[in-house]
Amino acid sequence: MDIQGNVALITGGTSGLGMATARRLLDAGAQVVLMGRSPERAEKAAAELGGAVTVVGDVADEADVRAAVEAATRLGRLGIAVNCAGTARMGRVLGRSGPLALESFAHVVQANLTGTFNVVRLAAEAMAGNDPQDGDRGVIVCTGSITAFDGQEGQAAYAASKAGIAGMTLPIARDLARYAIRIVTVAPGPFETPMLDGASDQLRDMLLQGTVHPRRLGNPDDFASLVAHVVDNPMLNGETIRLDGATRLGLLR
Repeated sequence: MDIQGNVALITGGTSGLGMATARRLLDAGAQVVLMGRSPERAEKAAAELGGAVTVVGDVADEADVRAAVEAATRLGRLGIAVNCAGTARMGRVLGRSGPLALESFAHVVQANLTGTFNVVRLAAEAMAGNDPQDGDRGVIVCTGSITAFDGQEGQAAYAASKAGIAGMTLPIARDLARYAIRIVTVAPGPFETPMLDGASDQLRDMLLQGTVHPRRLGNPDDFASLVAHVVDNPMLNGETIRLDGATRLGLLR
């Protein structure tokens, strides 16, 4: 499906992977709506990108996502939705102070998995009314993580939420096939994003130990490039694509 002429809704679009994707899609001729939780980051992102509409809200809140979808459909044909919103709260299942708080586990699953599904279902509802373009009424991209497959210590909640995204991708593709809507999940390895802001050189080196080539952290532009290709390539559907330089995560020791 051609990016040009479509409206793209990008959650978590005010920084990191989402902002790089917004810039890429804008350059390719899309109109862009960014959704994020921080009014300050939304204002800054809109000023930096130029031409982007911002909506402040929580992806796990139905009313907030409906408002973002409506903002996108007011601009034109909502043909692209990219889920980049999420959180990473670390904690071992059993630590020095006792078992991991159930609220902490639920918070990560709510933000990453439930929030992603909320955007998928409401974006798909809007896309279903589109006229087909190059055979598609819409394309949805979700952000997973290689921790879904190689989760490390302290990542039980995060890995579970990302494994859920990978696990629901194929059944969603089958559900939405009758509406000519495709869905693909991208599972990045360690990337230069706000989640790694302040990470020590030692942690960065450990993350790179299992990387084959290229021996570097991923750049948000690498992610944005793949999103653009997913939109363009009609045979990419129902798949989780690792984007990690052949990284396999080991124990952080």
